[in-house]
Amino acid sequence: MNRAAAWLSAIRPKTLSMAVIPVVAATALAWRQHAIIDWLVFAATLLAAVMIQIGTNLHNDASDFERGADTQQRLGPARATAQGWLSAGEVKRGSLFAFMTAFAAGIYLVSVGGWPILLLGIAALVSGAAYSGGPWPLSYTSFSELFVYLFFGIAAVMGSYYLQTLELQWVAFAIGSALGLLAAAVLVVNNTRDHDADQRAGRRTLAVRFGSGFSCIEYLLLLLLPFLLPFLMPGASTRWLPLLLLPWAVVLILRFFRHPHGVEMNAILVQTAQLQLLFGVLITLGLLL
Repeated sequence: MNRAAAWLSAIRPKTLSMAVIPVVAATALAWRQHAIIDWLVFAATLLAAVMIQIGTNLHNDASDFERGADTQQRLGPARATAQGWLSAGEVKRGSLFAFMTAFAAGIYLVSVGGWPILLLGIAALVSGAAYSGGPWPLSYTSFSELFVYLFFGIAAVMGSYYLQTLELQWVAFAIGSALGLLAAAVLVVNNTRDHDADQRAGRRTLAVRFGSGFSCIEYLLLLLLPFLLPFLMPGASTRWLPLLLLPWAVVLILRFFRHPHGVEMNAILVQTAQLQLLFGVLITLGLLL
């Protein structure tokens, strides 16, 4: 594999929608309620969110290889460091560059939003670096789904909304919860697929601790609960448009129940991420209509 393709693989572009859509949905909410969008703030917020996601992905790629969690026999997509396409050192340097870019964007955002954004930015950067690194990596614990729910849902939407409006509202919390629950469902698929490898590597994810039966119930709840939250949001379109995706969610749940292990989970993982993206798109459209 050439180096450009190797770096693209390590960045994991298919995961970046989980960083983009909360910022877009929060900005649409700000537009609906105040009819004003600060495009420079939007661009800086989007850059910071995407760069934190890229930095986390790169750090995860290198750290999991160094800890022995990722090998050439992994069931999921091949990882650049484990395959030898890139060295762990250069992937970590790439991760540092991404985090520093997010930090630079964050300096401007702090000038807009003040100390709440400073605290949120520090928490996001530290959590991104600690997700797979440090003495107690989050991805090796039972709290990884909670981390994703908080940072890819609540924090991303409410932080983005606050930067546009300098206020917080319950509707931003509802949107953040819906998107965060669906993002956490993506991780449930990942951890269920990697149950055996994670157990060997010493990970204590919820899938490892409680087994596939628990994962099935967790996935069902994370996929269905978001369809209740739009009824807390303004406008008929915002409430009803996401329901168009409910049949797809039910199909994914049934497939998950039939294939709680193995490579079959890769397609379910991709489609769960696509469901989260389209859910956010429909919420955004509903807010703009």
